[in-house]
Amino acid sequence: MKKSQKLFAIDELKEKFNQAKALVFTDYSGLKVEQINKLRQEIKKDGAEFEVAKNTLLFKASENGEFKIEKSNLEGNTAILWLYSDNIAPLKTLDNFIKKNELPKIKFGFWSKNELTAEQIKVLANLPGLEELRAKLIGSLKSPLYRLHSSLKGNLIKLVYILKAEGFTLNEMKGGEN
Repeated sequence: MKKSQKLFAIDELKEKFNQAKALVFTDYSGLKVEQINKLRQEIKKDGAEFEVAKNTLLFKASENGEFKIEKSNLEGNTAILWLYSDNIAPLKTLDNFIKKNELPKIKFGFWSKNELTAEQIKVLANLPGLEELRAKLIGSLKSPLYRLHSSLKGNLIKLVYILKAEGFTLNEMKGGEN
């Protein structure tokens, strides 16, 4: 790689570091090109980006930035999951891919400028998504009202059955003539 290409790559990585809300560094050793491309496509659908990068370029791009990366953490083959929003769907996609293929291996990451271990990233990836949490909230708010409605309706139905058993007709119950 020529020096001008390296400088351009570093500038591009710096821009991504500035835009990213979260990062996950992985070791992609053992993955085939087709697998990496498939993972890239799945992650792109979630609004994130998965990219292979050189460790030296990553380190230089992160210098003087908000994400403090130690050089010792950047060993082996490195691919980065760039998350540009607070949505954890790309993390879930990565986690599902890892469960299926046992690769890539998570090294470390950042969420809101705080460094996370691989275990913390896995925990974060297994949290319910925003839509799932909203659905649970609505369900829990709706549940007491539904139970109250069912209880009141059940008592009315019981009353109708008792009146029928006593010989009242439907017209008499409505207030009409027999």
